[in-house]
Amino acid sequence: MVHPQGKVHRMFELVESIGTVTFSEVPNEAFLAVGMRNYWDGYFAGRAAPLGLAPAEVVHAVFYNFADGEVARHIPWVWGKITPAEAIAVRERGSAAAVRQRIGELADSPGLARIADLATRAAVSAPMEGRVLYAGLRTLDIPEDPVAKIWHAATLLREHRGDGHNAVLVAHGIGGTESHVLMALVLGMEAEKFGRIHHLPKAQLAAVIDGLRDRGLVNADGGFTDAGRELRERIETLTDELAAPAYDVLSAAELDELIAGLDPIVSAIDAADR
Repeated sequence: MVHPQGKVHRMFELVESIGTVTFSEVPNEAFLAVGMRNYWDGYFAGRAAPLGLAPAEVVHAVFYNFADGEVARHIPWVWGKITPAEAIAVRERGSAAAVRQRIGELADSPGLARIADLATRAAVSAPMEGRVLYAGLRTLDIPEDPVAKIWHAATLLREHRGDGHNAVLVAHGIGGTESHVLMALVLGMEAEKFGRIHHLPKAQLAAVIDGLRDRGLVNADGGFTDAGRELRERIETLTDELAAPAYDVLSAAELDELIAGLDPIVSAIDAADR
């Protein structure tokens, strides 16, 4: 990697906080206002829109970590209420408004345009091969407003890393639901209480955990074995390595400037979400 892994991983933490504002109340209300039935309609319409009118099977494959049938409850129903182009516009407006609401006066700071430009340079320079969702996002226009531009860049970088993360999971034989079990353990939670999988039928989730236990990744108490913890760390390291090329376009000083510029923005976002 051109840049140290620690800085590449720090960028992941920063863009994750900015990008996931998309899944908050303001964008959700914007989607409800155009006919979505619930939060998940808006989620799938907004996030899948760069793929066009892709069938549920394709969206399921690209998103990777949803249980069977979850995507099909929303795709293609949402496309009978809104077009992908309209969903992209609703998502951008709602997300930019949510970021602006959270960062307050920082939204009008004179240095924001410079940080937005640095983030965008990285976001549009990464390789697209094998990155389906990232490639779809690359076809979209870059917003001119600095707040929207930072959100857009963060979303590009987040999904670029996510596409790479999915590739690493596939290479290591970790399925989508299994990845959520491992994430729950990283967070010190019981898998059965983790938000993304707690709703699954108990027998289904138990079978997933048993499969990880049979592979020697989860112990009898439902926690990590040494092998499981080592695998999780290897997956994160490889994911960072695959995400790193996005930042090759920036010098060391520019990457430091970008991290320093995003830090107060993310601090404000995190504080507002507490």
